[in-house]
Amino acid sequence: MDCVKEDLEIEDVSPPNAEGKDLEDTKQTYGHEGEWMDEEEDGKDWKSDVNVEIMAEWFCTNCIDSNPDDESCCGQCGEHRNSGILEQGYLASRDLPEKANDMEQRKDMSDSEIKLHLTFPPLWTPQTDAASTAIGFDERMLLHSEVQTKSHPHPERPDRLRAIMGGLSAAGLFSGLCCMIPSREATLAELEWVHSHSHVEAVEATSLHEASYFGRDTYANNYSALAARLAAGTCIDLMTAIVKGQILNGFALVRPPGHHALSATAMGFCLHNNAALAAKAALSAGAKKVMIIDWDVHHGNGTQEIFDSDSSVLYVSLHRHQAGFFYPGTGAASEVGIKDGEGFSVNIPWPCGGIGDEDYLFAFQNVIMPIVEQFAPDATIISAGFDAAKGDPLGGCQVTPSGYAHMTQLLYSLMKGKLLVVLEGGYNLRSISASAAAVLKVLLGVSPGEIPPSWQPTFAGLLAVSEACVIQSRYWKIDRMSLLNMQMLLSAAETKFKENKNDPRQPVSGPQAEDQPQG
Repeated sequence: MDCVKEDLEIEDVSPPNAEGKDLEDTKQTYGHEGEWMDEEEDGKDWKSDVNVEIMAEWFCTNCIDSNPDDESCCGQCGEHRNSGILEQGYLASRDLPEKANDMEQRKDMSDSEIKLHLTFPPLWTPQTDAASTAIGFDERMLLHSEVQTKSHPHPERPDRLRAIMGGLSAAGLFSGLCCMIPSREATLAELEWVHSHSHVEAVEATSLHEASYFGRDTYANNYSALAARLAAGTCIDLMTAIVKGQILNGFALVRPPGHHALSATAMGFCLHNNAALAAKAALSAGAKKVMIIDWDVHHGNGTQEIFDSDSSVLYVSLHRHQAGFFYPGTGAASEVGIKDGEGFSVNIPWPCGGIGDEDYLFAFQNVIMPIVEQFAPDATIISAGFDAAKGDPLGGCQVTPSGYAHMTQLLYSLMKGKLLVVLEGGYNLRSISASAAAVLKVLLGVSPGEIPPSWQPTFAGLLAVSEACVIQSRYWKIDRMSLLNMQMLLSAAETKFKENKNDPRQPVSGPQAEDQPQG
């Protein structure tokens, strides 16, 4: 193609940097909190007469941490180097391989051979029960991978989908009211619903090259454009089927992810914005109002930008922010949309890492659900990144599968089951496969039960939720007593915090324990 975006780098470039600023091991290519580690820096004084000892190492399949070759289990997450996590996901044995010989042989297996270990749901047909949950997946999305050899594996890797599919299959969740929607590539015209013509051509141009990069964190190979079209087409078709009543809900197990993709720029591991395309598909299919809930640990700057001035799409994001120092730096509570879309962007930015179930559910109950009930969407999309999950190498938060299940249940009840869940980030395979299973169970009608009354917000969570409530009260009805109660608790907790130098991630105790609504 003749038209290629200027920032598309076809030649060998610096290795990608984990969504800008996340991995903590400064010995790895992906530097701590965004500080790019120069692979050549440590060797700048190297001399040929100096003996250099090279330590053999292996990278954990689960968390991609590096380990000495003489160790059998990952020092970071405890995963055995030959575990069956790709075949069984979170249900695989962590400590010892169940079939050591088979796991050794798996290293030489092709993708198609690995696929044979899975049990897929039946394909959707017009005769499929309209109460079904549809899965969107295509093995060709596994072809999108970083082909250049780097000092450390890229976090956004094909194994993410393998582990999720393996876990769902092993858990028996593909039986009953579960079906597989036929995969389809989005057309170039559909991609231009949310992206510029030059952006679409730039992504398509990557198919002409073995390896290329958008900036230094977002790779592409000659199959990436195909994978991106399949991911987008899957989300479009699932959303259309939900709006038309052909299925109840759906889970798009797709990659590359999409919520960082701007209208004219690929970034943050994302090529095309899958959730934004699904929202456009919903509007095209007859929905008047669409909501996107984004719980990926990183702010969905692309999705927000695309709908910033659009009042037909409510964008809500809970994310680690740290006053703009956490990737991508956007998503402050004060970002509420512009022009006709003012008041239709809702950001709940966490001021630190370590945020868990208690704070996410507190935000849902006190900010998100009151606003959603007033907005009354015809269609709801969850941008489901699982990198806020406990154990994720990039997110640094503590959300559990139970937390994800409860958030899904609140939305499921409001929408009477009509939800589209779109996979975004998440880089610990055990965490993402367990979290995906917890979400799918809710889509299939299995309730996680009552929200534990012991889940009380931390000081950091209370601070973020209170700020969001104050700002959003300009556009939506926020219960004044709840807001007053939060502000009183915050004031008391802040005084106690300053006096005792407490951890801001410790639970805040107070009278709200009795008044907290249960899901």
